Amino acid sequence: MAAPDDKWVMTLKAAAAEPAGTLFCFPYAGGSPETFRGWCGGIADDVELLCVILPGRGRRLKEARYDRWQPLVDDVFEALSPYLNRRHAFYGHSFGGRLAYELSHLVTAEYPGKTRRLFVSGCRSPDTPQRRPYMHEMNESDFRDAVARMGRTPAEVFEQEKLLRLVLPTVRSEIRLAEIWDDRHTSALDVPITALYSPDDPIDGLSTMRGWKGFTSRDCELIEVPGGHFFVDSHPEYVTRIVNTHMGNANG
Repeated sequence: MAAPDDKWVMTLKAAAAEPAGTLFCFPYAGGSPETFRGWCGGIADDVELLCVILPGRGRRLKEARYDRWQPLVDDVFEALSPYLNRRHAFYGHSFGGRLAYELSHLVTAEYPGKTRRLFVSGCRSPDTPQRRPYMHEMNESDFRDAVARMGRTPAEVFEQEKLLRLVLPTVRSEIRLAEIWDDRHTSALDVPITALYSPDDPIDGLSTMRGWKGFTSRDCELIEVPGGHFFVDSHPEYVTRIVNTHMGNANG
């Protein structure tokens, strides 16, 4: 279990049964542990649910944000190292899916056999070009409008200028990383991949996620769920049911 003062990791649910496996969760750009807190009632008793907390939100609001992938991946790997020498899986949504994939490459090299599955959702495959224009290059007004249209930022936040100025730089920096991300590896990942998509997702649906099958030497399953791009928030019962089934397979 993560220490309560660990700034990188928040324990959302401890495993109440054995054999236990750990699921590390990575939220979308600007996201918080609250997304995955809603999963606690649906996650199986033998799964420990942890959320990774990046700089620029919550108790880490004033810390410098990352502008390059490699330092981010290296620092997350170092922060999670105390927890990685045991059976685990990664779940990442959108920007978080990209980070979970990058981390999986590093972790499987250093802790072979411990990463049992990678879950990616609402996240294009590395070989799928990012659609343009880039959000992160928009002027301030257009960027705010684009974030509002995405739908997960409460409307009242846009009425509080001070809060917006605190929150939006983190969202922009992580959207930038998501948009410039591409295929950075020369070999496939030696971990099974479960890719979740929504047919109602206007950002990354089936057409941009089909390619995940080419990024693992193991099995890759594409699973449809309802709910649009932010189905991890709106349909936790669907997602946790899928996670439980595949974590059960991974933990065997």
